[in-house]
Amino acid sequence: MLFWALAQAAAAVAPSATADQQGVTSYPASYFATQNANNADDMLGRIPGFSLDTGSSVRGFEGAAGNVLINGQRPATKTDDLGTILTRIPVSRVERIDVIRGGAPGVDMQGKTVIANVILKADAGLKGVLAESNYVLSDGRFFVGQIRAEASGAVGPRTWELAGHYSSGPDDAVSTGRSLLTHADGSAPEVALLESKGLDVSGYLTAAGETPLFGGRLRLNGRLAQEKFKEPETDRIVAPAPDVQNFGYTQKTTDTEIGGRYSHGFGPSTDLELVGLRTTRHRDTDSSSAIDGIATDFFNRAISSERILRGVIKHRFGQRVSAEAGVENADNTLDSRTRLTANGAAEVLPAANVQVDESRTEAFAKATWRPIDALTLDVGLRYETSDISSTGDVVLSKSLQFAKPRIALTWQALAPTQVRLRFEREVGQLDFNDFVASSNLANGVGITAGNPNLNPQQAWTSEIAVEQRVWKDASVVLTFRHQKLSDVEDRGPVFLADGAVFDRPTNIGDGTEDDISLAYSLPMDRFGWKGLLIKGDMTRRWSAVTDPTTGEKRRISGQHPDDWNVSVSQDIPAHQLYVGVDMYGGFRRDYYRFNLVETVKLATYVRPYVEWKPTPAWALRWEMPIATAPDTRFHDTLQIFSGPRSLGGRPDVLDRRFHFPRGFYFRILRNIG
Repeated sequence: MLFWALAQAAAAVAPSATADQQGVTSYPASYFATQNANNADDMLGRIPGFSLDTGSSVRGFEGAAGNVLINGQRPATKTDDLGTILTRIPVSRVERIDVIRGGAPGVDMQGKTVIANVILKADAGLKGVLAESNYVLSDGRFFVGQIRAEASGAVGPRTWELAGHYSSGPDDAVSTGRSLLTHADGSAPEVALLESKGLDVSGYLTAAGETPLFGGRLRLNGRLAQEKFKEPETDRIVAPAPDVQNFGYTQKTTDTEIGGRYSHGFGPSTDLELVGLRTTRHRDTDSSSAIDGIATDFFNRAISSERILRGVIKHRFGQRVSAEAGVENADNTLDSRTRLTANGAAEVLPAANVQVDESRTEAFAKATWRPIDALTLDVGLRYETSDISSTGDVVLSKSLQFAKPRIALTWQALAPTQVRLRFEREVGQLDFNDFVASSNLANGVGITAGNPNLNPQQAWTSEIAVEQRVWKDASVVLTFRHQKLSDVEDRGPVFLADGAVFDRPTNIGDGTEDDISLAYSLPMDRFGWKGLLIKGDMTRRWSAVTDPTTGEKRRISGQHPDDWNVSVSQDIPAHQLYVGVDMYGGFRRDYYRFNLVETVKLATYVRPYVEWKPTPAWALRWEMPIATAPDTRFHDTLQIFSGPRSLGGRPDVLDRRFHFPRGFYFRILRNIG
């Protein structure tokens, strides 16, 4: 009753969004005036029917796009997360947000069916944010979870941005727990008490500036980021005989990026855009174990870089037709060195030391045509060619070519009903992390070999989405997607001359995947509960591939069969409050290796929160994550066979269950300007 009473104290509904005849809905700053939002990310979270997609972490620029533009352009960065960029844009800088469904002439949809375009005010002025947060756990740990300092401003037509960030926090998948190892031969099971406290410390510095140049605009940006992750674990065996096993895992990563974008308009209808990026990554991974007097140590140092040059020219042929064409070139390098020892003696590991170079060029052309107000046709063709070579332990050289056509049709069947169709050939980007060896000695998976001879996974994708607008601002979207896959990237064995066998990523042939998803955004103003918003989504997935070890059909490794999330939020402007609860559905995923099957389960958890803005400049936020199954927050089960799974037989079963201590999060934020 108290919650209902507070809801009734909310102010009148904010001004409505406006929609035009071309699938563009505009949300002015006044729409968010009573919603206690702090930044552009908060504002996007309040928009009905929109869910943020931060893009893919892949090589290249064209395929890594998210579904948000800023002043009609993508951020000229890859390592700076789109969500983080949006949190650095305070509400006071946003003039409006346009949501484009299905496409509009002159708008690059980035391969998405729904795009948001954040339009910033021309007169930025001096803006800044100072924020500090703490994370307190019931086991006594206290983290200064986050320190943020951000500033932006303008000097005449020139703008500048600076940001610094430091954070530390726990790994919420593991803590104390219990494991049970059941042997296939019927011998006494092994029971152990688990102690693991992961720590993740990270920080970054970013800077950007934009200035007029030769009749256009030049934007330069740079980023330096570091992250260190530590996860020591002690397993105290209590039966059948007392023993102690120790494990260590440390990973340190340093990323750098320098990027730039130059845009120039030639008359009212033609635009040129040039993008250049240079990124580097230095990553050290050290994994160790001490079991039954045997000390095993795995160390990998991987140094990689990527250089991207991209040019695009865009032209609008009146109000109903636009086209663009461009070319992108990317050079990628990887130098990986791996060492595996047992009691100080070197062990053989396939693809331990490799150097990989790839040169990839992609040409593309796109066009958008709106023959009538109710129809939009978006077509495109990309052609990719790449040369890959590897030296060191694996010597190879190969060339790859792929044509990637795309066609998307949007039909505004009725004013509240939109139907979107898409047919596209998608080609995944090779992940250099799969080229090098990795390890997880603590959970029984052990060593995974690298494989530089991978082909990118390909898919012919057919998709239909129906969006129904109800109750003025409410939205329900039902999407069905079918994919015919080839060169599926999964897991398979590699055999050495000495008889040793390792698991590794590999291409396992053809397959299929089908997804059906429902996304909804339901403002409750219509029913008298002003400011209440219910948003959520649910997805069900089916897939089929042929297991390379057993020859039987199974699901793709690591795929979630089901996902769901629900968010219930309430703006109470009369009390400067924003309250709500986020619910994240638990999931299950199975990994298939030649000698084991690993099943990972994460329990559903809820996160109630309250945010109070006593003044427009200050915001205080409190959160308390709560697992619905605290004794099994993270559940990892391995069926371990004595040899390849194709030989059959009963496996040993290692069952590991972790729970996570309760805690709460508190943040204080100060907006400047």
